[in-house]
Amino acid sequence: MTSEANPSPKRVVDSAKVWSTLITNDKYLSGLLTLDYSLKASGSKYPLVALYTDTFPAEGHAALDARSIPKKRIPYLLPKTPKDFTNDPRFYDCWSKLTPFSLVEYDRVVQLDSDMLCLQNMDELMEIELDAPELEGKGKRVFAASHACVCNPLKKPHYPADWTPENCAFTSQHGDPETAQREGAKSSAGLGMPNGGLQVVNPSQATYDLIAEALNSDITDSYEFSDQSLLGDLFNGRWVGIPYIYNALKTLRWKNVHSEIWRDDKVKNIHYILSPKPWDESREDKAKEGREETFQWWWDVHEKRLAKEKAEGIVDGF
Repeated sequence: MTSEANPSPKRVVDSAKVWSTLITNDKYLSGLLTLDYSLKASGSKYPLVALYTDTFPAEGHAALDARSIPKKRIPYLLPKTPKDFTNDPRFYDCWSKLTPFSLVEYDRVVQLDSDMLCLQNMDELMEIELDAPELEGKGKRVFAASHACVCNPLKKPHYPADWTPENCAFTSQHGDPETAQREGAKSSAGLGMPNGGLQVVNPSQATYDLIAEALNSDITDSYEFSDQSLLGDLFNGRWVGIPYIYNALKTLRWKNVHSEIWRDDKVKNIHYILSPKPWDESREDKAKEGREETFQWWWDVHEKRLAKEKAEGIVDGF
């Protein structure tokens, strides 16, 4: 059973609008710290709040505290009906990414995955028009997100059979790449599933109650992609599709995936989905055959962060 997602609705920062990111272990900590640095380097006016669960270790807390990154404890969300994610264990953590809908102490929360890197200021996400909390999750603009890419470029055998390029919302934009930089496909395009890596939310207890109701039902057993399956189903056609540039999945850049719409200079936020992550490889691996080219973008920012922290006396290996 789920527990109350926000038992202590108090602001941990003096801002009505925040970025948030989930952290459950220290494997993603270097990603979170570099994400925070990149948001600040982009000139964002808004703070990043780390949403941590009880599984987050003491050395992780020390690292956040040393960098004055605000944090908030949240319960670890799981559905009533256990879902077997043996093929993708990362999805067990993803239910907790639904928490921002419950953070009613804030007017706007933009949830980011910790394996993202901000390349350009994207504060405009704080101003996207969404339904007011009074609509209780029943309006036409419940939240905003980019689409999930359902091309399955790695041909994972356990992915659904309908995850094909023909059913991908991004494929529908290939004919007009310039518009794809400014406008997202309609939320009903393709399979109508958002990618859970970035969610723009006006927190609302009533909206979260709808989510909690789903979590406490048996329907979650049919959700292959945890949080994003739930959101795409529960708010089908009632969310706002935003351009890929805000959640630029690294795979979109690959040839024969969505390189037709990808523009390096337009991307504002890259998402290093799947494994390996940039920090799983060393700086010296850059010459390795087949290495993800965009990993270098992360390493460049990461090293600037480390240099700044070293000058401030922060050297903890993260």
